[in-house]
Amino acid sequence: MTKFEIRGLRADVLIGEDERREILKGVDLTINSGETHAIMGPNGSGKSTLAYAVAGHPRYEITEGEVLLDGENILDLSVDERARAGVFLAMQYPVEVPGVSMSNFLRSSVTAVRGEAPKLRQFSKELQGAMKDLSIDSGFAARGVNEGFSGGEKKRHEILQLELLKPKIAILDETDSGLDVDALKVVSEGVNRAKENNDLGVMLITHYTRILNYVKPDHVHVFANGRIAESGGPELADALEAEGYERFVKAGA
Repeated sequence: MTKFEIRGLRADVLIGEDERREILKGVDLTINSGETHAIMGPNGSGKSTLAYAVAGHPRYEITEGEVLLDGENILDLSVDERARAGVFLAMQYPVEVPGVSMSNFLRSSVTAVRGEAPKLRQFSKELQGAMKDLSIDSGFAARGVNEGFSGGEKKRHEILQLELLKPKIAILDETDSGLDVDALKVVSEGVNRAKENNDLGVMLITHYTRILNYVKPDHVHVFANGRIAESGGPELADALEAEGYERFVKAGA
């Protein structure tokens, strides 16, 4: 049983050489393996900052608190060490890496996380199977990472990484943004498959409830003004869909 705990997390965004602004203002959250926690909130509330701060983005500086994975404070680890420990981030805006093929990138990533290189034939079979499940054309394996990909193709590639790397905790930062209905279903199926196969804990950051029709949350948290303002079950997402976030924004103003 994996336990992922965020305790009293405060963080600043570094705007310039001598300028910073506090974004996270004391975040507490516990995710156990096999659980899906939806983080919902308005633009500018700090949801993406939470994701990037946990992953180790250099633009965000932790000023207080802990992030524990099975009792180990991962804030003491480098970005790659956090990944090897079992933390995965699917980015809201995946970047292009021209000149590095998808297959080489993924095999290198798998090697780094698993600690040894998979046999080429075995990995090729594993990769092609995962690509087929996500409706990714096999020809994409030879293309540069995300190079010339549509928004939906980039998001499928993020979930492809998730399925191959088999982390303990997945942070999905607005993975549903920019997806049409068909792509949303495929991506959601990939998340559910990874969760079922690996007893994965999921932090699902989203504005809208539509992905929650496919990836069912166990817990829903309203994120506003840099902290969790309210927590509940799936019914909380329905209330947010009907009422919006205005009362939480006003309460923290």
